[in-house]
Amino acid sequence: MSQFILHKENTRGHANHGWLDAHHSFSFANYYNPERMHFGVLRVLNDDSIDGGMGFGAHPHDNMEIITIPLAGAIAHKDSMGNSATIKNGEIQVMSAGTGVSHSEFNANADEQLNLLQIWLFPNKKNVTPRYDQQTLDVAARHNNFQQILSPNADDAGVWIHQDAWFSLGKFDAGFETEYKIKKAGNGVYAFIINGEVTINGQVLSKRDGLGIWDTDSISFKANTADAEVLLMDVPMELN
Repeated sequence: MSQFILHKENTRGHANHGWLDAHHSFSFANYYNPERMHFGVLRVLNDDSIDGGMGFGAHPHDNMEIITIPLAGAIAHKDSMGNSATIKNGEIQVMSAGTGVSHSEFNANADEQLNLLQIWLFPNKKNVTPRYDQQTLDVAARHNNFQQILSPNADDAGVWIHQDAWFSLGKFDAGFETEYKIKKAGNGVYAFIINGEVTINGQVLSKRDGLGIWDTDSISFKANTADAEVLLMDVPMELN
């Protein structure tokens, strides 16, 4: 029998720092909820809106897989590995922090808002050599399709990480229905609704809602509105 946990948009942690308007699906910084520490290896899901020219100065990470998906605008990134890059909507960035890395991330534009998802996963290997990657995605390939954007395999579609996790992004027409098969036994799926309204396993979900499902091998999906956009995070439920 499948199990689920529902996180409605308005139950997320919220911090407005003026230049940064942040919503946290799981405990982060000053938001602490013992019932929302993680979903399997998914530790952080932050939905950040950052004012023009503003951002986070250099700060350290270790032993975490960090994925950044810009939803609007562009990020200016610099790190201690010598990478300097701009990541814009339609692209994905990944860092394996491993033994330790520091990075800064700013809104690359002075005159427009940056909205991004930053996602942290516990890795399945500790103290790996830090690494960076970014990819431009074929946005057209996610029309009425869950396009794979991340996997554990460097030879597979999207970026790769040190974890048995698969991320997929889809953008759907109203009425479109499909089934998503979970990639690995013991994994669950956390669905985050970027836009629109959908029904997953009979549960109606709206913009910025999250739904975690486990103890199942597939989920049913239907788009209820024409602008439905969804991120699926297929992740191990057991912490390594």
